[in-house]
Parts: sequence; structure tokens; C-alpha cells
Amino acid sequence: MKIILISFTMKKIVLLLSIACFSFVEVYSQVEYKVITSVESIVPNGLGRSRLLSSNEQRDYNEFTSERSSDKKEDERNKSKRGDIRVKDFEETKLLNFYNLGGIRFQNIVANDAVISSKLTAMAEDGWELMFVASAVESDAGTNDGQGIFVTRYIFKRNRKV
Repeated sequence: MKIILISFTMKKIVLLLSIACFSFVEVYSQVEYKVITSVESIVPNGLGRSRLLSSNEQRDYNEFTSERSSDKKEDERNKSKRGDIRVKDFEETKLLNFYNLGGIRFQNIVANDAVISSKLTAMAEDGWELMFVASAVESDAGTNDGQGIFVTRYIFKRNRKV
């Protein structure tokens, strides 16, 4: 009788300990993504603007999406307005331009690297994992084109807490 009582009490203790342990575990059900974009000017004479940008607002792409097919004569176009897509709440970090009046400024490039590295480190400390990096350049196309930017997108992922 004593052994049965001890066995029953042990089962209760194990059950209660299991429930207690699992109650402290965070449950993750989905992932979320975040894109950080750096725009660095390669306009000669330092006339451009360079920034590191991060949205503080969420957007649901479904609100701005329509479907088209060759089967339909008249596809329903998305009637959303550009103003509805725009994000006004964002983080904007100043970066230095690649060029100044003297030409290319290597100090500006490494200064930007330090600022961007700081942002990437802060994102990692906040639980974000860098998944992809995509870059593109639109550079000077001749004597009449004084435009140019170097764009890099940093795509992060983390588990969403439920």
C-alpha cells in the first residue's frame, strides 16, 4: 500500500514539474521579416544624400495586390491609392556620401560601414537573423547624367512570439 501511494505521489510530482517547466517555454508559431535599406550617394561633388532606412510600420501586401489572367476580358485593377502604401513612420539614419569635392572619400565609406555594422549588430541583439543581402548600383551614365546611388537591402528574419 505504501509503495502504491509513493508511486502515485511521484506521478503527481512529475506531472506538476512538467507543467511548470513548459509554462516557462516561449512558443513560436511564425516568422517575421524586416528589410533595412542603405542608400549611398555616388553623385560627384558630394551633392547627393545617403541614408540607412528602416520602417516602423507594417503593411499587408494583400491590400495592394490584384490578380490578372489571360482568361478574363476585364481584370479587376487594384484601386488602392499611393498614399495608402506610403510609410510615414520610419527610422532614418544619416550616412555620408561616397564623393566630396575632392573626389571619392574612403573615410566616408568606412564611416558608413561602421554605422551600418552598428545597426546590424543592434538587430542581431534584438533577435533578428540576417538572411540575405542584395545590392544594386545606378551610376553615372555619361556627361549629362550626374546621378548615382548604391542601394543595399539587408533582409532579416526572426521567430514571432505568440
